[in-house]
Amino acid sequence: MTTLLLVEDSKVQRIANERILHKAGYTVLNAADGEEALRVARESIPDLILLDMMLPKLDGPQVLRALKGDAAMAQIPVIALTSLSEANEAKLRDAGAAGFFGKAKLFDDKAAAGQFLELIERVLEKSRKQKTQAAAAVIAN
Repeated sequence: MTTLLLVEDSKVQRIANERILHKAGYTVLNAADGEEALRVARESIPDLILLDMMLPKLDGPQVLRALKGDAAMAQIPVIALTSLSEANEAKLRDAGAAGFFGKAKLFDDKAAAGQFLELIERVLEKSRKQKTQAAAAVIAN
C-alpha cells in the first residue's frame, strides 16, 4: 500500500484532496501545519509528500528544506501544492521538490483530479526506480 502525507492547512482543501487520493487507493496521512508535517514524516516515512506552500508555524519552503536536509527523509519525493507563480517553482525545484500542482485547479477543473493523480504516479514511479537502482548498486558493491 502506498502512503502519502498530505500537508494542507485548509480543512476544505484537505478533505477534497483526501477524497481524490483515497478513491485512487492511497493511504493518506494528514498534517495541518509545517511542524506537524515534519513530525508525521519522521514517524511514518511516507512514500510521497504533498506539501502546501502556505502553512502556519513553518511554511512549505522551510518544510521542504528541513526534509531534504534530514538523511532519514531526504529521499521522500515532495510535490508542492501551490498557487505560487512559475518563477517560484524554479526555486522550489532547486530546493528539492519533485513536482508542482496548482491546488486551485482541483476545485475549478474536473480534469484536474486526473492530472493530479497522473503527476503523483509519475513521481512515485521515478522514486521507485531510483530506490531499485540504489539497492542494486549496494548489492553490486
